[in-house]
Amino acid sequence: MQSFEYFLSQLGTIPDPRRGQGKLYKLPHVLLFSILAIVSGANSYRGIRTFIKVHRQKLNKAFGTRWRKGPTHTAIRYILQGLTAASVEKAFRKHAAELNHHATASGARIVALDGKALKGSFDNFNDARAKQVLNAFATDTALVLAHIEIDDKTNEIPAVQKLLEELNVAGHIITCDAMHCQKKPSRRRRQRTLI
Repeated sequence: MQSFEYFLSQLGTIPDPRRGQGKLYKLPHVLLFSILAIVSGANSYRGIRTFIKVHRQKLNKAFGTRWRKGPTHTAIRYILQGLTAASVEKAFRKHAAELNHHATASGARIVALDGKALKGSFDNFNDARAKQVLNAFATDTALVLAHIEIDDKTNEIPAVQKLLEELNVAGHIITCDAMHCQKKPSRRRRQRTLI
C-alpha cells in the first residue's frame, strides 16, 4: 500500500531492541500491525497476536510481507517493551508534521494546546496523582502533532513552553487555555531573554 510507505519508513527509524539473529519479523511491520490491532480494539499483547493471526493473509497481501505465521504474544511484548518512548515519539512527530504540512499547504494553520489527565492512571494506594499529558492538536487536519507528559510537581504552563520550542509552529495560530494568560512570563523565559 503506497499510502503507508512513508509511515513504514518513519517506523524504520526507531531503533530495534532485538539482537541481529532475533529479527524474524521486521520492526516497522510489527509496529504497524500492532497499531492497526489497537485501533481495531485489541487491548493486550494476545489481542495484537490474535488480530495478526486472523488478518495475516490480508496483511501479507497489502504490505508485501510473507509471514507464514504471526509473532507470538511474548515476542510482541518483548519488541514493544524494548522500545524507547523518545524514539517512538520522534517518529510519530515527524510523520504527523509531514501529514499536516501536505494537508495545510495553502490553508490556515491552527494548533490547539491542551492538557488532559489520563483515565485510570492515578494510584490511590501509593497516593499518586493521575498522569497528565499535554497534546498539540492541529485543528485543520485533526492530527495530534505531539504530546509530552506534564511533570507531577508543576502544571501545563512550562510544558506548553517546552512543546512550543520543540515544534515548528512559525506562522501558526496557537490556542491555549485561559491559564496561559498571565501578566508575568515564566522564570525560564525571563532568564533566556536576559542572557
